[in-house]
Amino acid sequence: MDLEQIKQCIPHRDPFIWIEEVLEIEQNSIHATKHLNPELELFKGHYPDFPILPGVIQCEMAMQAGAILIARMHAVDSGKIPVATRMNNVKFKHMIRPGDTVHIFVEITETVSNAFYLTGKVKVDGKLTARLDFAVTTTDSPS
Repeated sequence: MDLEQIKQCIPHRDPFIWIEEVLEIEQNSIHATKHLNPELELFKGHYPDFPILPGVIQCEMAMQAGAILIARMHAVDSGKIPVATRMNNVKFKHMIRPGDTVHIFVEITETVSNAFYLTGKVKVDGKLTARLDFAVTTTDSPS
């Protein structure tokens, strides 16, 4: 999936869309990527002398990938959007730097009604940078 197809699945837009390509998607898993342009504004303020991607953005990447997976592969009613409801067991292992290409892997581990339980892993160069468990539910779109 390219960026335009991704935008059809989730409501996020610049400057807060953190997935630019989906490499693989199956019924309960997704592998997405994002190349981090060194000129991104957030790098100018998050440790300006040694810029790193904030952990909260790594979590957001996983949640956006999960939202794409749910929208694309599960029967979600039209007019519903996925929103995060919780995060657990969040661990950050390595830093992500400007210029890195981030690989985001998300798997649905359980589904109960309109609630989805997922595990996300964020990697750079094959190294785990973050891991989290999170839940998403679908709600009415404001439009």
